[in-house]
Amino acid sequence: MPIRNRFAELLPEITEWRHDFHAHPELLFETHRTSGIVADKLREFGCDQVIEGVGRTGVVGVINGRSDTSGMVVGLRADMDALPIEEATGVDYASTVPGKMHACGHDGHTAMLLGAAKYLCETRNFDGRVALVFQPAEEGGGGAKVMLDDGLLQHIDIKEFYGLHNVPGMPLGRLATRAGPFYGSADQFEIILEGRAGHAAQPHQTIDVTVIAAHVITGLQSIVSRNSDPIRSVVVSVTTVETDTTAHNVIASRVRMTGTARTFTPEDRDMVERRITEVTTLTAQAHAAKATVNYELGYPAVINTETEAGYLADAAKAVAGECDLALQYMWGEDFSYFLEERPGAYLHLGIGDNASLHHPEYNFNDEAIPYGCSVFAEIVEQRMPAG
Repeated sequence: MPIRNRFAELLPEITEWRHDFHAHPELLFETHRTSGIVADKLREFGCDQVIEGVGRTGVVGVINGRSDTSGMVVGLRADMDALPIEEATGVDYASTVPGKMHACGHDGHTAMLLGAAKYLCETRNFDGRVALVFQPAEEGGGGAKVMLDDGLLQHIDIKEFYGLHNVPGMPLGRLATRAGPFYGSADQFEIILEGRAGHAAQPHQTIDVTVIAAHVITGLQSIVSRNSDPIRSVVVSVTTVETDTTAHNVIASRVRMTGTARTFTPEDRDMVERRITEVTTLTAQAHAAKATVNYELGYPAVINTETEAGYLADAAKAVAGECDLALQYMWGEDFSYFLEERPGAYLHLGIGDNASLHHPEYNFNDEAIPYGCSVFAEIVEQRMPAG
């Protein structure tokens, strides 16, 4: 496959960077070491501008092309943060930090964008500018929005954003994207049910919130089956249930439940929030209990713009010979905030057989590095052709 020869040459060096990041994982906005290394390398490569501290620990590198008659600025994004998971890979570069590991491949994303940065600084075979966006806190901190709120687009007026994510189980080097909905929005909710405790042998003297919780959980499933259009994807999942007692002969007075809701459209998102509240409160009322619903909006859906998804597919075809139509996932991804501000698209990169993302035995496949680097370089050179 026509990956760039330069990236095959750079593979040992880029792999070394990746292994170093893997051994020293950092969570959320605490990517001080990673961000410092990224900034130092960007300066070493010859970036024309390196901006640190955007969105607390974000780093932005700017590379000028051979000319700038187009006025175009292409943004390439990589996330840097790890997860609070105890690693179980057994590799010799495993995490040195207890309870933290790169279980989602952000070490690979960061290393690939650094590899592309080195190549683009060497060649500058484009007309315009490239903004290399190294983002903290994708795993729950909304680092993309924090970078935007901190003036990312005032520092450099990025016209289009492109990014990628590795996918275990997808053949090594296969690339896939699609126009329109790509990842779902990722909201979460908490439900508190309050009743009256009592002896399990005298349920008539209680308001049994455990039974009420069962009705609520069942009722919430009707949102997907009976309130949403069958051809549109909606997920409502109750993931935890806990009472205020552990005794087998006591009926609890309080139940706390948490869960997540995933949708692709703003209309479905609003409907799900409203129906979770209605189903919960009215079910509790019917059983003489009190209900409180706390609904928290998370990342918006990732919606690839049609034209830019086409550009990214063309770049993928140039690298891999073809570009698959990506499956839609209900994963959450804060790249969505960039796409709310500017057109752009997201891509999947296959890394072959591997443990699933967020698994203690997951480890990014270094053989995928040249493909990711090549796609980053290709989209720049196709969108801003020199001369």
